[in-house]
Amino acid sequence: MTDAPLAPTPLHLLRSHSAPISALAWSTDNERIYTADGKGKVVVTSTRSLRALASWAAHTDSVLGVEEWEKHIVTHGRDNKVHVWQRIKELPSEARIGGSAALPSLPTPVLCYSMDVNALNFCRFSLLCLSQTSEPLALIALPNLVDSSTADIWMLPSKERVHAAIGQEIKKPLLSENTGGRNTSGIITSLHLYQHNPAPDGLRLLTAYENGSVVLRAYNRMDKPVSIEGEGWVILWTSKLHVESIMAMQVSRTNDFALTVSADHIIGRYDLTDSKPADDQHGILFRTKHAGNGSVALRDDGRICAVGGWDGKIRLYSTKSLKPLGTLKYHKSACQCVEFAHQISTSTEQTSPIDAEEASDSEDEDEEMGPQEKAERARWLVSGSKDSRVAIWSLLNFGK
Repeated sequence: MTDAPLAPTPLHLLRSHSAPISALAWSTDNERIYTADGKGKVVVTSTRSLRALASWAAHTDSVLGVEEWEKHIVTHGRDNKVHVWQRIKELPSEARIGGSAALPSLPTPVLCYSMDVNALNFCRFSLLCLSQTSEPLALIALPNLVDSSTADIWMLPSKERVHAAIGQEIKKPLLSENTGGRNTSGIITSLHLYQHNPAPDGLRLLTAYENGSVVLRAYNRMDKPVSIEGEGWVILWTSKLHVESIMAMQVSRTNDFALTVSADHIIGRYDLTDSKPADDQHGILFRTKHAGNGSVALRDDGRICAVGGWDGKIRLYSTKSLKPLGTLKYHKSACQCVEFAHQISTSTEQTSPIDAEEASDSEDEDEEMGPQEKAERARWLVSGSKDSRVAIWSLLNFGK
């Protein structure tokens, strides 16, 4: 009789929070994990020592999103605020080397500036980093300040609104009784802002809605860098695959496709390329055996996705066929967020001489991760749940 395979268990557990985990993010170099909870607390954890590098009350309500941006940290809360913090430069030596578990004090990032936003939607921001200048620039997409069925785009760090009320197809007063020409898709539940081309004329916004639909828009008035009331934003296509509100949406790193999950048992896959499908359907639905999904993540190569369920389980799928690849089970309640580590290096052979030279030139060679450690870190998956726990999983390569 053959032995049954053992169920996978988390590689590590983080217990830095006492409230439900509401947001997760990785640093671009996989050195740090950002976790946030329902009480507004944000914790930065070293992936080497697995100890907190920073912990602070970023918001007075649940955190919707957190993301590292150059030398800054962007946080978005249900308190109707977006904060931009200065990332801590020097880390405690005890944290870097994994010293005492009881650090005397943790540094708190300095608040650079804030924005008043509309957080009624429970919809987190979408950040688009622009070309490098003397000062980092970015565009940030958020639900409109007044109408939660439309979106605004702001410039950072100037906090200037460059596009207002995207999705307001017809100019009508917000409180007008006749709403037949207005957006009837409900409030926005998820946003993704990206550039289709390197040139400025490739600005696009993918929007998921309360009624289960997804809309892709493009901005076509390049002579006017500022727009109001949705002017200049044209609908490229609309797809409605879900029968329930979309709970989460994730776009591939190359912006060629997107996935959505909902309270229903459907996973939606959308083609973001300019190729026109034969049946004119930009979305394809895949019916799973499990309803009630609240989060979705994509690996950097776009081949594997992870779906967090209300039952606490994390299910892995092939993004091409949506074939199940396995299930991760640890959380006792709903898995509200899940994120893959970045695919920096997948093998020692792929480490270039330039990377090796940069490693040798680092200020502290002992602190530099080796190729094998980088490859192992790239296979990590982190999940957060209502049970206030953060689980770190080490995944297989899943072959080709």
